[in-house]
Parts: sequence; structure tokens; C-alpha cells
Amino acid sequence: MKASCPWSLGVSSAYQAYHDEEWGVPALADSTHFEFLVLESAQAGLSWRTVLHKRGGYRKAFANFNPQLVARYGEREIEALARDPGIIRNRQKIHAAVGNAAAFLRVAEEYGSFTRYIWQFVGGAPIVNRWTRQDQIPANSPQSDRLSLDLKARGFKFVGSTIMYSHMQACGLINDHLVTCYRHAQCRQAWVKTKHSSIA
Repeated sequence: MKASCPWSLGVSSAYQAYHDEEWGVPALADSTHFEFLVLESAQAGLSWRTVLHKRGGYRKAFANFNPQLVARYGEREIEALARDPGIIRNRQKIHAAVGNAAAFLRVAEEYGSFTRYIWQFVGGAPIVNRWTRQDQIPANSPQSDRLSLDLKARGFKFVGSTIMYSHMQACGLINDHLVTCYRHAQCRQAWVKTKHSSIA
């Protein structure tokens, strides 16, 4: 059995697949970033396990994570979502997801893509950490602090520094796989294969 990050073990097959296939892979598509913004903001105060296991419900509720469609949601759609057992029925978070979709589109228009915008916070290339123990991994960083402040200034909600650090980990802006985990090297290699063209 390949060595893996301890947090991924023994929870569920979906949780393990998330670690093995997604977490830490450099995200160069706006659709990926919007999906994780919705999911990470929904996580606030909850466990990632809770959110991940409702991912299918979120995909259905939020138009397959299409920000153009979500930004047009009105009170009728929000009221329906507040009764949807497939997602976390927190009105503040639902309103935030809709407002964040509109803010996401504004950022994408200003920068050409949200991807180009967010990667500037790590200098255009992943921060590759070399942790040997899970308890060494921080909850935030100077980069997530700056990103959080900038997003808040642009009207985003539920984007605190800890939430945005999680986003940066998930989307590969920060490689926080332990060095003993087989995915540490694979995520580094995934970045090399991109040739950086999508965020130039």
C-alpha cells in the first residue's frame, strides 16, 4: 500500500479518492476554482467530510458550479435551496454562494480569468512545502491572509484566511502533502506538465 497523508485514511472511499485524485493538483480552470469556493465557504464551522459527502447535492443545486447561472439566482431559488436536504441549508451560506458567483465573474472579467487572479498570490507557481508530520501543516499563511483580505474587499463572503488556505491546498497553489505521501511528488509533476501556459 502506498504511503498517504494520514488525514485521508479510514474515512470513506470518496474521501480517499479526493486525496488521491484531486487535493493538491494545480487547478487552472475557473470552473474548478468556483466549485471549491462554493464548497469551502459551505464548510465554515463544519468538517470537510460533511461537505465532500454532499458534493453531488451541491453540483445539482448550483447548476454544475456554473457561476453565470448561480449569479442569477433570486429569492425563489434561494428559498428552494434552503429546503434542499442535499446541501447545507444555511441561508447565509446560500446567499454568500450567489453573491460570490457575481463577484467571481467580476474578477474573471477584470483579470481575464479567475485563475490568473488567484495564482498571483503565490507568484504564479505552487508553494511546495516539505512537511513530515500532519501537525506541522498550518491553518493559514501570509498568502492566504492576503488573498482573504483582497476577496473580502471585492465583496466575497465566507472567505476567511483559514478557508482560503484550504482552497489553496485543494487547488494546488500550495502542495501540503507530506513528503512521505506518494502524491507529493505527483502533484509537483502535475505542475511541470502544465507548462504554466494557462496563467501566463
